[in-house]
Amino acid sequence: MNSRPAAAAADARLFSRLLRLALPSLAEQTLTLLVTWIDMMLTTRYLRDDSFLAAMNQVNYLLWLIPSLFAFVGIGATAVIARHIGANDTLGAQRVVHQALLVGAAIALVILLLFPLLGAHFFELLQLPPQTAELGWTFLRTVLPAVPFVMIEQIGNACLRGAGDTVTGLVAMTLVNLVDAVVGVSLLTGWGPFPKLGWQGIAIGTASGYAVGGILIGLALWRGRGGLKLQRRLWRPDFSAIRRILRIGVPGGIDIIALISCQLWFVSIINRLGDETAAAHGIAIRIEALAYLPGTALQIAATTLAGQYLGARDPHNARRSALVSLLWALLFMTGLGCAFYFAAAPLVRWFVGPEQDALVAAASPLIKTVAFGMPALALIQVFVGTLRGSGDTRIPLFVTFFGFLLVRIPLAYLLATPQGEPVLFGLATGWGIGVQGAWCAMVTDLWIRALPLTLRFFQGGWQKIRV
Repeated sequence: MNSRPAAAAADARLFSRLLRLALPSLAEQTLTLLVTWIDMMLTTRYLRDDSFLAAMNQVNYLLWLIPSLFAFVGIGATAVIARHIGANDTLGAQRVVHQALLVGAAIALVILLLFPLLGAHFFELLQLPPQTAELGWTFLRTVLPAVPFVMIEQIGNACLRGAGDTVTGLVAMTLVNLVDAVVGVSLLTGWGPFPKLGWQGIAIGTASGYAVGGILIGLALWRGRGGLKLQRRLWRPDFSAIRRILRIGVPGGIDIIALISCQLWFVSIINRLGDETAAAHGIAIRIEALAYLPGTALQIAATTLAGQYLGARDPHNARRSALVSLLWALLFMTGLGCAFYFAAAPLVRWFVGPEQDALVAAASPLIKTVAFGMPALALIQVFVGTLRGSGDTRIPLFVTFFGFLLVRIPLAYLLATPQGEPVLFGLATGWGIGVQGAWCAMVTDLWIRALPLTLRFFQGGWQKIRV
């Protein structure tokens, strides 16, 4: 007789946990997006040249790539720490934090050594004009010294999320944005006592923001947050713990790097159509990123809850938490898709400012196109988060490769390439639809990738993964 009240109470507790994780994450992701928005808006309003806009678009991909290089550690650390916390093993969770930061430091060192040697060639691979490539490389050189702070912010925040603390990341990103905006605007315009550095001033603002974020996360771990606290005695390398982290993290990290690499390949197809088209694509991508906010917040919540419930040997609630996350993701992201479709032009105009009619006309159709992919994106984000939280990172990796290499990239070449030009090793000729054709390929890929992830979730094998 008491089953219904008990079930209602359980649902209320689950929903409360979901909100406590998702709402700070939503605010944090919004602030993370604002870092790229601030840089892009400063560029559009003060450096009104297509080469600057195209360069900023590529830079934003790189500012996505560099933090994601630490996903090899962060994904594994989140899953393992969540299992320890779910099993009430705080000491085990603390050991994982120290090992994750040690591996992260090694990755940061490799980045600092390799990027100065390879960075300039990277921009050449993106099929950018020389002036645009040089602008991108100048920005990247300026941001590189902040890589150690990016590592601490990314890995430290991943550990805190696994422990259920999503508030510290929110505070860190608040300061990142404040510093980025104040320093970037001051050095761009020469406000007050600051020198006028233009493009490089925006880059210094970005690097300064990352440095402050890393310092804050480091201090939070040093003082202790979410049951995690840095301790001198735990810094000794523990190769058993490192193997556990990497066994889960490496497939997940490869998944993210593959995603970004294929995105860069995708954008290189668009770059061949000229700086004006690349600038419109960059504006549309920044606006489309709005849709990622609720999806990413609920993905983080699903990741943490799946890991903690499975650590507590409660697969039933691990599954229910994912379904509740999915319901809210579908509601929010489908609503944003409707806004994209019916208010595309006003959104673009608000972003780029007045007297940018050409950009508005070029970017608005792209926003309308991606509106049709929002439900699929919700499915992908929540189910990938759930699988990662359980330690099942190989299936998402396979799905990413399949979707990009067999669907998005070939279809983008076919649709975007000028009519009559050979594509796909001469097996076909371009259809000449341009950048909108590439975005149609992107939406098609989203729906195709959503299907196997949905099947994997309902098949249930992820609930039996050992970490």
